Amino acid sequence: MVTGRGLDVLRAIVTDYVASREPVGSKSIVERHSFGVSAATIRNDMAQLEEEELIVAPHTSSGRVPTDKGYRVFVDQLADLRPLSPAQRQAIETFLGNSADLDDVLARTVRLLSQLTNQVALVQYPSLSRARVRHVELVPLSDSRLLSVLITDTGHVEQRVLEVQGLDPEVLAELRARLNTALGGQTMADAAATLRSFAESVAPERRELVAALVGALVEQLAANRHERLVMAGTANLVRTERDFSGSIYPVLEAIEEQVTLLRLFAEMEPDERGVSASIGRENASFGLPETSVVISGYGSPGGELARVGVLGPTRMDYSNNMAAVRAVARYLTRLLGED
Repeated sequence: MVTGRGLDVLRAIVTDYVASREPVGSKSIVERHSFGVSAATIRNDMAQLEEEELIVAPHTSSGRVPTDKGYRVFVDQLADLRPLSPAQRQAIETFLGNSADLDDVLARTVRLLSQLTNQVALVQYPSLSRARVRHVELVPLSDSRLLSVLITDTGHVEQRVLEVQGLDPEVLAELRARLNTALGGQTMADAAATLRSFAESVAPERRELVAALVGALVEQLAANRHERLVMAGTANLVRTERDFSGSIYPVLEAIEEQVTLLRLFAEMEPDERGVSASIGRENASFGLPETSVVISGYGSPGGELARVGVLGPTRMDYSNNMAAVRAVARYLTRLLGED
C-alpha cells in the first residue's frame, strides 16, 4: 500500500515529468521538493510506487516516469484544480463575449481553449434533440418570399426562405402568434409532431401557405440534429509527437472520426469537480491508447446539453487543463443562459 509520502512523491514525479519530459530520479526530487528526507528514503518510496505499477523505468536510466495508472491516481487524488489567473479569466470573458452567434462562440471557444492548454480543443454542438423551441419568426421579404426563422434555447438559429404567393401581413402575424403558442418550450421531437397536425387546424384557404411553412419548419427542426464537433489546435498535437511511441497519424485519423470522439464524450461523466479525464489505455477501444481526454459539460438553464474538452498525450498538465476546461464550460453555460 502506498504511503502518504509515497503519493506526494508520485505527485512530484508527475509534475516534474510533465514539465521536463525527462525521467525523474530520487536525487532530483530531493533537490526540487522539500521532503526533508534522504535520496535513499525517496528511492524506497519510488520502489513501492513501482511495485504498485504507478511509475516505471523507461530504459536503463535511474529515473522513472508515470504509468497510465499513475496518472489516474494523480488525477483522482492529487491533482489540484488551481484557479485560472485573472488574465486568463479576462481573456475568456472578452474573447467569448464578443461572439456573434452560436457558431461563432463555439469556434472561438476551441481557439481559446487550445491556447490556454496547448492541446487539441474540442467542443460538441448542443444536441438539438434535447434543445427546446424558444421562438419562431416569420419575416416577409417581398410579396412572394418569406423568411422562416427558428430559434432554440441553446441560441441556435435556423433559417429558410420560402416562395409563397399572396402573403398577407395580418395572416402572417396570426400564424406567428399561433406557432409560438403551439411550439414555445417544446423539444425538437415534440415540436415536429405538433407541426404535423398544425395545418389541419387552419382555414382551408390558408392551408397551402401553412403547408409550405410547416414543411420548412420541420426541416429546420431536423437540421443539424446529428451531433458534431468543432476542433482547433491540431498543431499542438504535432508539437508533442515525441510523446507517442509510434506514428502520430493513427491519432490524427481517430480525432477526425467525430463519431468516435462523440462516443467517448458520451461515456465520460464529470465528477464532483465538474470535470472528467479518460487516460491512456482507458481510450484504447477508441483508437487513442496514448492520449488523454479532459471534458466538462456545458448547457442552458434547462440542463447539460453538450461537452467541451481537450485531447493530448498522457503527459499533459492535468491540473491546468482540467481548470481551463471547467472554466470555459461554466462561461459557455452562463452565455447560453443569457436572453
